[in-house]
Amino acid sequence: MSELMRCGLHAIGSRLRAGELSVADVVADSRRALHKAQPLNAVITEADETAIDAQAHIAQQAITEGRGGPLTGLPLIHKDIFSTRGLRTTCASRMLADYVPPFDATVVSRLAQAGMVTLGKANMDEFAMGSSNENSFFGPVRNPWDQQRVPGGSSGGSAALVAFGAVPVATGSDTGGSIRQPAALCGVTGIKPTYGRASRHGMIAFASSLDQAGVFGRYAADCALVLSAMCGHDPLDSTSDASGPVDYTAELEKPLTGLRVGIIPHWLENTETGIATAVEATREALEALGAQSLPVDLPNADLAVAAYYVLAPAEASSNLARFDGVRYGHRCAAPADLDDLYRRSRSEGFGEEVKRRILVGTWALSSGYYDAYYRRAQKVRRLIAGDFDRVFGQVDVLLAPVTPEVAFKLGEKADPVSLYQSDVFTIPASLAGLPGLSMPAGFSQGLPVGAQLIGPHFSEARLLNVAHQFQQHSDFHLRTPEAFT
Repeated sequence: MSELMRCGLHAIGSRLRAGELSVADVVADSRRALHKAQPLNAVITEADETAIDAQAHIAQQAITEGRGGPLTGLPLIHKDIFSTRGLRTTCASRMLADYVPPFDATVVSRLAQAGMVTLGKANMDEFAMGSSNENSFFGPVRNPWDQQRVPGGSSGGSAALVAFGAVPVATGSDTGGSIRQPAALCGVTGIKPTYGRASRHGMIAFASSLDQAGVFGRYAADCALVLSAMCGHDPLDSTSDASGPVDYTAELEKPLTGLRVGIIPHWLENTETGIATAVEATREALEALGAQSLPVDLPNADLAVAAYYVLAPAEASSNLARFDGVRYGHRCAAPADLDDLYRRSRSEGFGEEVKRRILVGTWALSSGYYDAYYRRAQKVRRLIAGDFDRVFGQVDVLLAPVTPEVAFKLGEKADPVSLYQSDVFTIPASLAGLPGLSMPAGFSQGLPVGAQLIGPHFSEARLLNVAHQFQQHSDFHLRTPEAFT
């Protein structure tokens, strides 16, 4: 690991602007750490050395001329779901194993404009479908705290690399918990902003009404800095929020006096004891900082997993229809006819979990089942959103577990339904389009525990403020996997 990468963006950036470090120094340090992280299998594609050097040169020139911003010259890894011009973008699938996009995703281009240096693409669950990062064509990612355990998914590669100390920050995407869950299992901070806050242009679609880009970092303050640069209205995304950019660092130091924190007792009763204990200790810490807590209820949240696994596969079956072996992506060899081309290209190109969800989604949308399943799931989604609306009339934020258990062993959950239950506490906020954040809150069985903060729409600044204040009085986010010290 790299001690420098563990210092955080503010500290590294200050040294760059003071001339104590060059961009080349910082990038070289991060690349050495990425090489040491190879046993985690967290990187699918490293950027070409010439391309990295070119980015570093431009960033260094901006700093030397006094044009550098707070992110100029700082390295990052992008989840392999974001299109990167000239750099292979696979979505961890055989279907796109050789795809090199001709354009950048908006998230990628905005962070490049801010002066950040892209070092490569992080491993993930195929097409972002999974909660363990075992569903990758390139093999599973391993948790840096215990290489026999999962890092969480689908953004497991990004979370593992930040936890390892290979990069200070990494991008991710969250459809039903794919930032918050790996952040919790790897012991880092991860935030999913409000749906529409970050552009989806160039982010390969899984479920379009749920997908949202976000960021991982060791520190909440680092996540705030990156989120400020990557979010904002994008005319290329029809679901993009029309409001202007927001400085998420502006309220980080705001006191928590009077903050109303909602606790969901039912959720705590359905977690491992160690996780419930850590969340309870987090509540006490927030109260010591001036917050007050009270119990609340989300009566329809128990229906969220069932509704999600109708809605998300339904959207996936539509979005992934474009991968047919005709236009781009994997194509089978010597097809007998068009029907054979479609069947074999898709059967060979997609992994088992992706095929399972396509089939489920197509079935849910088919004649005779649409009303019984898809329409009913949409009604449940509306009920859950209404529950959150009522709760946020009483409290400012919710404090909850992220996962019902700590990181489990690779191959332990062969039953896909048991894996789906890993998202029981993250899916409700996703269905309602709300922002959610996971922050390191303790350990259970020697493995990291995350505490989840959920807020009303467009309350990212408040969530980051709460996490930052908590991190000023705790050191869980500073802990390092012993195997790599």
